[in-house]
Amino acid sequence: MKHPFDDSSDVLSTRVVEDGEVVVLELAGEVDMMTADEPLAEALKVLDRAPAGLAVDLRAVSFFASSGINLLLTVQERAQVDGVPVAVVADQPAVLRPLAMTGVDRELALFTARSDALVALHGLPGRGQAGVRETGA
Repeated sequence: MKHPFDDSSDVLSTRVVEDGEVVVLELAGEVDMMTADEPLAEALKVLDRAPAGLAVDLRAVSFFASSGINLLLTVQERAQVDGVPVAVVADQPAVLRPLAMTGVDRELALFTARSDALVALHGLPGRGQAGVRETGA
């Protein structure tokens, strides 16, 4: 199944989508040391705009290296400083396995459904939260 913003000439595609006051950063393809700079730059630009929340959607990522983990931790650190809650959406082993093996899954607000992440981000009482924590299993 091809993701709608995939470009066969690129190893990684990045797209920014507005959902009310929450911004979604969608990634599709392979996240490694050769491709992680672009989505990091996009995420930092989004945070410069001070959104009510940021969701990083990794459901279309087929390969997720340590550079991807560093990307998420850098974005979360910056977002915490800015008071912007972050949610990460991932539902496939290519992303979930490295996050679990490194313990980073316990450091992130991780959701398997984008809709759940957006509900959590929209449900926050505004900026100033240090992050979003998923409740329940």
